Amino acid sequence: MPMDAIRRPKSLTETVLERLRDAIVNGDFELGSALSERVLAERLNVSKTPVRESLVQLRGEGLVTIVPQKGAYVFTLSAREVVQICEFRLALEGAGLSLAIQRNRDALARDLSEVVDRMQKALGHGDQRKYLTLDTEFHNAIFAHCGNQYLTDSYGRYIGKIAALRTHLASKALHTHLSFEEHKLIRDAVRAGTEAEVDNLLRRHIGRTEETYSLEIEDIAMADKTSKGA
Repeated sequence: MPMDAIRRPKSLTETVLERLRDAIVNGDFELGSALSERVLAERLNVSKTPVRESLVQLRGEGLVTIVPQKGAYVFTLSAREVVQICEFRLALEGAGLSLAIQRNRDALARDLSEVVDRMQKALGHGDQRKYLTLDTEFHNAIFAHCGNQYLTDSYGRYIGKIAALRTHLASKALHTHLSFEEHKLIRDAVRAGTEAEVDNLLRRHIGRTEETYSLEIEDIAMADKTSKGA
């Protein structure tokens, strides 16, 4: 007799991990801000153990920095690290997109179109957080159709950090508008363009993140605070 698999309830640590990851990705904590185990445990109404375990996991995802004898902090980036993230994305997303077009072009085009439609609705309602979630979903669709689990797993390890940087960049003037226009162009090219056209659009889209910061900037969070106070 066929049986449905039993769904294991989430552990307390998994629940805390999701809450903290979402808070960092959504920009509820500023880049570089301290994360007190005691304060977080009190806010989440849990002991410090699941908070500590979650912070260790988030360190592995690049979202948290743990300094011995000092504590845990939300990640921050130098401009050089932003460039490295962009290079990482170009390598993996470029490869994933090429494979997805070769193997599942119609399904990829359908999913990208559906996400773009939802992005447009989110913008129409002024829901920036929803738009950013859909932005992540747009890029995830590439790996959902590429047929290569190694690429998918490699990208998935840093997807939270990529999404957090995306949230940070959304505060820049015109960034979201330009981002949406680029997503539409990529969608259209996947539908009917050549692989070279799609790859070029993806490179322009990701490359714009690099252009936001000068290589001389050692801490983008501090640089942003300075520019806001000027």
